[in-house]
Amino acid sequence: MAIITISRQMGTGAYAMARELAKKLKYTLIDGPKIAELAHNYGLSGEILERVDEKPPAYITAEDRLQAANLSTMELILLDCARKGNVILYGRGAQYLLEGMRNVLRVRFIAPFDERVENFAEREWIDPDLARELIRKSDHQRGGFIHFYFDKDWQNPLEYDLVFNTSHLSKSAMVDSIVAAAKDQKLKDAEAEATALLDDIILRKRVEAELLKSGKIESLHFKIESLDGEICLSGHVHTEQEREQAVKIAAKVKGVSLVEDDLQVVNYKPHKE
Repeated sequence: MAIITISRQMGTGAYAMARELAKKLKYTLIDGPKIAELAHNYGLSGEILERVDEKPPAYITAEDRLQAANLSTMELILLDCARKGNVILYGRGAQYLLEGMRNVLRVRFIAPFDERVENFAEREWIDPDLARELIRKSDHQRGGFIHFYFDKDWQNPLEYDLVFNTSHLSKSAMVDSIVAAAKDQKLKDAEAEATALLDDIILRKRVEAELLKSGKIESLHFKIESLDGEICLSGHVHTEQEREQAVKIAAKVKGVSLVEDDLQVVNYKPHKE
């Protein structure tokens, strides 16, 4: 069956539905706790996850690049889980990580702001004013993460297959609708081609993470493409040494059989005001 991704606004009750959906489909829910459980296998601590999870990265300083590398590594957890199949990827821009895959069912939960505030305040036993502030911050942070990292608008309905307003339907009706959609034959027919595409996405993400972690590339102003184990690097670097290092690092990544070097050296010095 389909891989399911869930995008949600805080206070919609999406998490409870994701758990119920996983139970009905016998899927594994890849959420915050599950990512934290798997993180040590990828060299990520709980502190690192807290720092990068659904927060926009920057690429200016060495520390920024390390944060971006950690984010890429966290995304590898999602991708590796997706490769095993029968999963629900909860948040973290998973719908964009799996872009181009036709066996992915992309779901979003929304609700009016005031209703979300009321639901969240009641669930967490907190003051409504605090709930209002937390939800505003959550919307801003998650929307900013998607915009910065994927250059997408998370509110665009065309990015999803199913969008549910949780104030209008019962939880059981929404869950049953998603279960039915996940069993659609069109999604199943796309599984074979999706596996090969996912392998390419995973390899590309591994190369990206290694380049960021290396500390030898000042800025990733280039594109990484992957096809059947072959990596193509195109765009520009600042020095010949960076070009050589980028090719060398990419070639050492497990699964890479060939690196095509289309990088151009463009001398650049930051303007000092």
